[in-house]
Amino acid sequence: MGAPSFQASNAIIYLTYGAFLSFGLYISWRLRHQTKDEFLSSNRTQKAIPLALNFIAAALGSAILFTYPEISTIAGVQGLVVYALSSSLPLMVFALLGPIIRRKAPNGFLLTEWTRQRYGVPTGIWLSILTLITMFLYMVAELSALQQIVSSLTGLNALPVVIVQCAVTTIYTSLGGFRVSFRTDNIQGAMVVGLIILGVIAVGVETKIDRSLIESSGLLDASLLGWQLVYILPVAILTNDFFLSGFWMRTFASRNDRDLLIGVSIATVTVCCILVFVGSSGLLAAWSGVLSPDGGSIALFLLLEQLPNWVVGIVLVMVVTLSTASFDSFQSSMVSTASNDFFRNRLGIWWVRAGVVLLIFPVVVVALKSPSVLRIFLISDLVSAATIPVLVIGLNDHCYWWRGFEVIVGGLGGILSVFIFGTIYYGNARDGGNLILLENGLYGEDWSVFGAFLAAPLGGLVFGFLGMGSRLALLFAQSKIQHRHFDALDRPPRPARVSQHSSTRGGPEEDDDNSPSNVERGKVVAGKFF
Repeated sequence: MGAPSFQASNAIIYLTYGAFLSFGLYISWRLRHQTKDEFLSSNRTQKAIPLALNFIAAALGSAILFTYPEISTIAGVQGLVVYALSSSLPLMVFALLGPIIRRKAPNGFLLTEWTRQRYGVPTGIWLSILTLITMFLYMVAELSALQQIVSSLTGLNALPVVIVQCAVTTIYTSLGGFRVSFRTDNIQGAMVVGLIILGVIAVGVETKIDRSLIESSGLLDASLLGWQLVYILPVAILTNDFFLSGFWMRTFASRNDRDLLIGVSIATVTVCCILVFVGSSGLLAAWSGVLSPDGGSIALFLLLEQLPNWVVGIVLVMVVTLSTASFDSFQSSMVSTASNDFFRNRLGIWWVRAGVVLLIFPVVVVALKSPSVLRIFLISDLVSAATIPVLVIGLNDHCYWWRGFEVIVGGLGGILSVFIFGTIYYGNARDGGNLILLENGLYGEDWSVFGAFLAAPLGGLVFGFLGMGSRLALLFAQSKIQHRHFDALDRPPRPARVSQHSSTRGGPEEDDDNSPSNVERGKVVAGKFF
């Protein structure tokens, strides 16, 4: 019982990485003649099943082995179901909004490109910075989770494993770009599903449940935290998904809207099932008597200590697969985002490849010092909860008067609102500032976290409309002083209807809609910021 031997653990880990490296290099060699645009994106080329596997691989990561068992030991079945649904259902937003954004920004492959066209360059850069910071934090969290899991499962020094994973994904991603990440994710997504099935069967057969602990554990009962999470988690995860460029790149990669809908729907159901299965290990750990009072985050590993070595071996392969699939997606997404948003895709392909390599060094350094996987996610969740509500207003064509200035003011105002709420709630500014960083974590026994995630979007909207009022007042005064027409509330001219043939790569042609996008005869013009 327990972990495999050091030799067996090393063999499992490094043979798995070797297989992924070999496959990645093979795909990169086949794509050696691709253009820079093909290196960065893959618009309108993918069918439903590959899309589903990619969304599954991109939506998961090795951190799920900590966070979902932990919530089940704290908030029971209610918390687990809420967390699983809150993590999977937001994927449907890409099937719903993806076609709209693709029509509004037919030449792009990222949400930040539509933001630039709709709200102007400053807002596009603002969202790009938030996007890159979020993905950087996700990469840090992934490596942090990987080293903790490998140490817990095998007792090995996890630093060499982290370095090898970074080397493997960097090599094939720098050579093949987004397309090699997409194709490796197809294999890794399928492997994750298969390994989860094997793992669930193995754990279910081998785990011995003490039925007397089920009722006494209280994990079947609803709780205040469980009801709070019904609001907190959907807001946090839904808005944060907007910051993940990998999802948008896969959305734009869909061959058509129908394939996108089918692929995302399959991924949503699959991801939900996987998360429930993984999170249930926390319940099994509690009901089998192996859970320690403060061991919620390591519930899965406490359970695995009681199971045969071959079960741990399966989980070890699954960990490497989950982590590699997630990590290479973030690598390709960050480089594509930076190239598109800051350099307008003018960099040569070798400079882009160099960016993939250089990115890895700060990620590893920060990951080795990162304190908490969950804390990393929560900080980015609050920022997204403040920013995204004021951003998506511009998707409504009737809100043509909403500008980029309001988006930035609203986003900053949402964070300030959390501080204001925290100061009032705790009675001092210091604790109010700590609430922005969620120093006490997500699973508190008070209403502070709930209030923070309520203050962020509502405060963002309030500050956004206050910013709009200030902008309109200034422009009105300026028009009166200069004796010219006040046009800040005038509907913008109908954009030229353009063919998307330049970005479909063989896909069907569609016309742009009559939104205030700034696309004229293939030339992209930044929208109005002020």
